[in-house]
Amino acid sequence: MNRINLICLGVKDIKASLDFYKNIGFKTYQTQANPTIVFFDNQGSKLELYPIEQLAKDINAENPPFINQGFSGITFACNTKSENEVDVILHRVEMHGGSIIKPAQKVFWGGYSGYFQDLDGYYWEVAYSADWKFDDHNMLIIE
Repeated sequence: MNRINLICLGVKDIKASLDFYKNIGFKTYQTQANPTIVFFDNQGSKLELYPIEQLAKDINAENPPFINQGFSGITFACNTKSENEVDVILHRVEMHGGSIIKPAQKVFWGGYSGYFQDLDGYYWEVAYSADWKFDDHNMLIIE
């Protein structure tokens, strides 16, 4: 769990945010003018933009944290190489005082994912997809 693959920023206007980050030097393979999701390459991690309302619903569809719990629109992601690794990490988190917010489960995008809050209330997603590839440094490859 000593790696951060994605930093996801919930944004109000994805087109404006895409333009902003491209304009300040972030590299992306995104070619659509108004995409539903954006990934930027960084040295060692990826920065992701995703609509804040959808991000809050992904954490908890019934009671989105943005509305009721002061959700800041930021989550961290640890992407794994197996479903079992997702389960092991979430178990370890719970054993050490973290709160499981969304138990690991099959998700709409075809992967397996769960969310937890750390001791300071930051949201983390632990996720697996059979489609993901990793480089020699265990960093997620997104093209």
